[in-house]
Amino acid sequence: MEHRQLQTLLSGLFPPWPHLSDREQQELAAHSRLIRYSAGSNLHSRDLDCIGMLLIISGELRIYLLSEEGREITLYRLHQGEACVLSAACVLSSITFEVHIDAEQATEIIAIGPDACERLMQSNIYAECFAYKLATERFSQVMWAMQQLLFISLDRRLALFLQQELARRNDKSLNYTHEQIARYIGSARETISRMLKYFVEEGIVELSRGEIRVIDEEKLRQLAEG
Repeated sequence: MEHRQLQTLLSGLFPPWPHLSDREQQELAAHSRLIRYSAGSNLHSRDLDCIGMLLIISGELRIYLLSEEGREITLYRLHQGEACVLSAACVLSSITFEVHIDAEQATEIIAIGPDACERLMQSNIYAECFAYKLATERFSQVMWAMQQLLFISLDRRLALFLQQELARRNDKSLNYTHEQIARYIGSARETISRMLKYFVEEGIVELSRGEIRVIDEEKLRQLAEG
């Protein structure tokens, strides 16, 4: 990709861009690269080098913890126009835990190299504030995920997930497998299948192959609110 095209993308995806000097903009673009990932690709784990900050052009990333036994806990997901800062843990000394990052669908990102990130944060207060503000927001999402897992019943967690996805997609049908939902809310596929069957019996959803259709949003809202 041409340097100028990369700068145009960065200007739309990196909020501190207008506050960077010409030299900083040039250096940031020079140390950024466009990467395309296929669905299911792993971008970041404890076994891979620090990739830096990720800016999502299109697609979806899932950030999760992986136990030694292989259990996954999804912390949050990111979509078009959002940024991932936990992939730059080598730059932000306040991040002390390892996360895994997968592309949930075909995804296109701009990766800002860790060295360039670190230099920019040291020289530009706007870039530093953006990075730490983003880290704080992501930590809040991590805490919400932990709160759900520890203190909220599975039926309510599932209802909250469906409700949030309906709002995000502005559609009453969701194309998720039971395995995917289990990963997203920290459960087992068999348990999600049983819970969705209960939702069907309650007249909340209809199920077809690879699709969940909400037919009673009011019941779903009541269940989500507990």
